[in-house]
Amino acid sequence: MTAASVTNPPQTDVRVRKVSESLGALVEGVGLSGDLPEPTVAAIRAALLEHRVLFFRGQQLDDESHRAFTGRLGQLTRSHPTVGGLDDHGALTLDARDSKANAWHTDITFLDRVPAISVLRPLVLPPYGGTTTWANAVEAYKRLNPGLQAMADRLWAVHTNQHDYAQFRGQVADPPTDARSRAYQDTFNSSRFETEHPVVHVHPETGERSLLLGAFASHLLGVSRVDSDALIALLQRHVSRLENTVRWDWSPGDVAIWDNRATQHYGVADYGDADRVLRRMTVAGEVPVSVDGRRSVPRVGSSAAFVNAA
Repeated sequence: MTAASVTNPPQTDVRVRKVSESLGALVEGVGLSGDLPEPTVAAIRAALLEHRVLFFRGQQLDDESHRAFTGRLGQLTRSHPTVGGLDDHGALTLDARDSKANAWHTDITFLDRVPAISVLRPLVLPPYGGTTTWANAVEAYKRLNPGLQAMADRLWAVHTNQHDYAQFRGQVADPPTDARSRAYQDTFNSSRFETEHPVVHVHPETGERSLLLGAFASHLLGVSRVDSDALIALLQRHVSRLENTVRWDWSPGDVAIWDNRATQHYGVADYGDADRVLRRMTVAGEVPVSVDGRRSVPRVGSSAAFVNAA
């Protein structure tokens, strides 16, 4: 699919309204389920490619219908390469008591096959805060000056699941203080994954160039650690500029769908010790390809178990 074709979705009752200039749209006129007509599914996919992240209000999904709808968008994955085991039917529970993903990231980039699409719904919401913010990694690349684009086109980065979020945020890495979060961190790191990705990859459906970085990006290849940290920080600043983001205030019945190949996101930890639980289903993606046609290379671990869901 070309970039031009995503602006002409099939004719359905689906209504799409932008919620920010850079990315994000509210979709109305559809109740998400596994039984949607194919033209409606095609319209949702077309809107997703255009707006990067879609929001739905007042949905009635449970685990079964969540899984059934996500399966209409593509091949389902397991829940996570290390968290949740291999018999979980693809649903990952994101519980603030385990971990807070309050750093910019693209999901599971430590594998060679980066997930294509994520579908997220809330189960328990805090009384305040708990928003999620998305950033447009395609637009971030477009806003680089030509010299920075040319440099980024040639860079490759190592992504790993054992790269620390706190270090990425420039904070002191304090270990988890309670048994539950320590156990979660141990499970998250129980198997090591490491992959070499191009810093700029070509979106497999739109052909657009997108920055592939985020909190799992440990370091750049072929440059010193000091220069690596500085260059990653420079490019990340372009991703997370406020005008390049959209922030969503969750309500019960909401569903968010995002293109993981074109975005980063950040779960804002501004709700203290209140409970916050969401559930995510994931659609398998392809191995990223650089602007000169080279494919990402796994260094440690395999994506086979994750992408081949039962």
